Amino acid sequence: MFFELQHTARGGAARAGRFTTGHGAVETPVFMPVGTAATVKGILHRDLADDARAQIILANTYHLYLRPGARVLEEAGGVHRFCGWERPMLTDSGGFQVFSLADCRKITEEGCRFASHIDGSRHLFTPENVVDTQRSIGADIMMAFDECPPGTADRAYAEKSLELTHRWLARCWERYERTEPRYGYRQSLFPIVQGVVYPDLRERSARYARQFPADGYAIGGLAVGEPAEEMYRMIETVNAVLPADRPRYLMGVGTPGNILEAIERGVDMFDCVMPTRNGRNGMLFTTEGIVNIRNEKWAADFGPLDPAGVSFVDHAYSKAYLRHLAMAGEMLAAQIASLHNAAFYVWLTGEARRHIMDDTFAEWKPGVLEKITRRA
Repeated sequence: MFFELQHTARGGAARAGRFTTGHGAVETPVFMPVGTAATVKGILHRDLADDARAQIILANTYHLYLRPGARVLEEAGGVHRFCGWERPMLTDSGGFQVFSLADCRKITEEGCRFASHIDGSRHLFTPENVVDTQRSIGADIMMAFDECPPGTADRAYAEKSLELTHRWLARCWERYERTEPRYGYRQSLFPIVQGVVYPDLRERSARYARQFPADGYAIGGLAVGEPAEEMYRMIETVNAVLPADRPRYLMGVGTPGNILEAIERGVDMFDCVMPTRNGRNGMLFTTEGIVNIRNEKWAADFGPLDPAGVSFVDHAYSKAYLRHLAMAGEMLAAQIASLHNAAFYVWLTGEARRHIMDDTFAEWKPGVLEKITRRA
């Protein structure tokens, strides 16, 4: 995977770049809609792929491992052919999902034993078989297996967890080096930096991760309960250590405000379930602020969902109509809102890129941040 750092914002760390995979190029900063089970919930691939609206999407190793399983994906020729998505795809390692099953998993040096949330069957994830599973899935970018401790973890636990993550990373990398892609294109493996909110642990983890000549690096274990300012401080600490000539991926973050703050600190790649999850619950992100479409104030508002026209929704649905659909419990409401929110996140990172390239990011960010984070 080739990464070209195209421009760094004047007087800051915000960056614009471009990386190339076997399924196409991706311009950064970039937001990756989350397609947990090889589908972005409620959205047709067509609506994400038209005009390269979404340059890359994310799928989840844990969910695809359990259903439909690696054998089916191999027989299909990989996840791209299985689901009909022809652009790049990233898979996370499944570690976050496994470790969120606190009542039905056990972590050891070997890996993590857990019970399926589907049928209670018992499984084991190890650094080696997680790499193997992601090889079978066929994602362009794969994640190393790590432990994701809570943002409130004490230092003793954080340090113990970090050392385990580092030992697992070494095993992941060895397995990665010993195996080949299954479908004829390169698959990159990104190490994940952990360390909770302890700057010295974060720095130690970043230095350890950069020993591996990876195509990119991920920052994990943030937006899991720690204050936002601590998250931003950890991003600055890590990015000061990670190589400048490789993409940096902030995992699972976050709100539009979080994304702009992270871009300002040098992050290139983002994913989050918030656009689609919040959309299904009636929340819209717009250029004029956050809209709860269920509120009575929108009942007779026949204006567009976004006054600036930010949308992947081809039809000009009004707020009043969307509210009507939501109050009536129509499935179309969740679909329209999810698609709109995905468009907003893609627009936001695209606008950030444009202003970085134009050397106007520092002037643009405060104004847009104030507008998009207020309640409309």
